[in-house]
Amino acid sequence: VVAIAMTLLILPLMESVGEFGAAGGDVTGWLDEHSGQLLSFVLSFVITGVFWRGHHRLFEHVARLSQAMMVLNFAWMFTIVWLPVATALIGAFDLTSPVSGGYDRMLIGLYVGTMCANALLIYLLEVSVRRHPECWVAENPPTRVGEAVALATLLLFALAAVVALAVPVVNLFALFLLVFTGPLQAVLRRRMRPLAPPEPG
Repeated sequence: VVAIAMTLLILPLMESVGEFGAAGGDVTGWLDEHSGQLLSFVLSFVITGVFWRGHHRLFEHVARLSQAMMVLNFAWMFTIVWLPVATALIGAFDLTSPVSGGYDRMLIGLYVGTMCANALLIYLLEVSVRRHPECWVAENPPTRVGEAVALATLLLFALAAVVALAVPVVNLFALFLLVFTGPLQAVLRRRMRPLAPPEPG
């Protein structure tokens, strides 16, 4: 699911290359005209990769799924599948165009909100795994590191959404708040108690 979604991110750019070439444009003109689309593609690709890594790291500790994990995992996949659509919308509309009234808060909110929803779901999955030790891989139980990273990511995405909507001129650059994930998760991890090992049997 994630690999396909990451591949789909490039399709709007592929279409624009063909259209621009047919119209007699050159590479420099294409890069200039589609700079916003390129930025949203790179951001979405990198962030989707981060989501995938977090999901993979979590499920290394899971031997079997509870019903709650199954539901949350399907919801998480939905946000991944939807992200190429949100990315295409960002690329199709100029956020700074006077025609659209300056900055489109709905568009910015939809894009950042999709990522925020994904971060919320992976955090809820972390919590669900913690609460079901019977689902853990016996020789590789989870730690609080993943939960701290998920919570830090969620908080920073939520902050990015608030900043992007409250100060539209910042728009997608609010996502660069995610560079503070490492320091924030370290602070959160120190406040979390270690997980108790599952009871035998």
